Amino acid sequence: MYRRVRRQTRRLLESGGGRGSQLVDVCIMSLILLSVGAVIVGSVDAVRAEHGQLLSWIEQISVTVFTLEYVARLWAAGDRETVQRPVVDRLGVATQPYMLVDLVAILPFFLGVVLDLRFLRALRLFRFLRVLKLARYSTALRRFGRVVREKRAEFTLTAVAAVIVLTVVSSAMYYAERGAQPEAFGSIPQAMWWGVVTLTTVGYGGVTPVTPLGRALNAAVAVLGIGLFSLPASVLASGFIESGDDEESTTTPDCCPHCGRALDDHSE
Repeated sequence: MYRRVRRQTRRLLESGGGRGSQLVDVCIMSLILLSVGAVIVGSVDAVRAEHGQLLSWIEQISVTVFTLEYVARLWAAGDRETVQRPVVDRLGVATQPYMLVDLVAILPFFLGVVLDLRFLRALRLFRFLRVLKLARYSTALRRFGRVVREKRAEFTLTAVAAVIVLTVVSSAMYYAERGAQPEAFGSIPQAMWWGVVTLTTVGYGGVTPVTPLGRALNAAVAVLGIGLFSLPASVLASGFIESGDDEESTTTPDCCPHCGRALDDHSE
């Protein structure tokens, strides 16, 4: 009886465990949205003054449920055939990334008496990552990770090139503008703020050159930034195209590339 209850608890708390597991995921996600929303609106003084009691109840209920879920996951983790050392194995489960996020999500409430850690409650949003364990999402994430790993050399080269260009253009702008704007371009590190804003084509920060040489350099750097910072996107796109071509080459010709069924079944 004890082992059966623990086994059923583990199935309910693990994504892919059936309709019961999906219902638990939906309830937990709804409570996450509700609790984080309460924290957000609670930062408004007028709302907190009028609905402070309701927000407090939401916080207490959500923390209670999250704490029970955390304890239940640790307790149900022992219901595995591979478990030989219950205490050590549960400690291993407790140090997993998802479990650490769960722990951080409830700690602000218990530590709030001593410290103001309310901003950490937003980490509950990371619990949405459990839903990504569903098959069709995890397949996409594995493909994304594979593309990034295969293109890591290109990404590294792009990052190195960006650092070199940033250093060169910031140094040039420092010598061009330091006399006219010592408060904005008084050093190369100060000029790098302008370089980052310009190369990324963000364009905010209120730091602009005023000398003719500085403006000419600014125009050239703005055009250069469009091409430089579009490289990672093109590398990623080419990686996905190559990954798609590899999958098509390994697909059996007699099978439908969309559903995997035999082509003869479609003809029926």
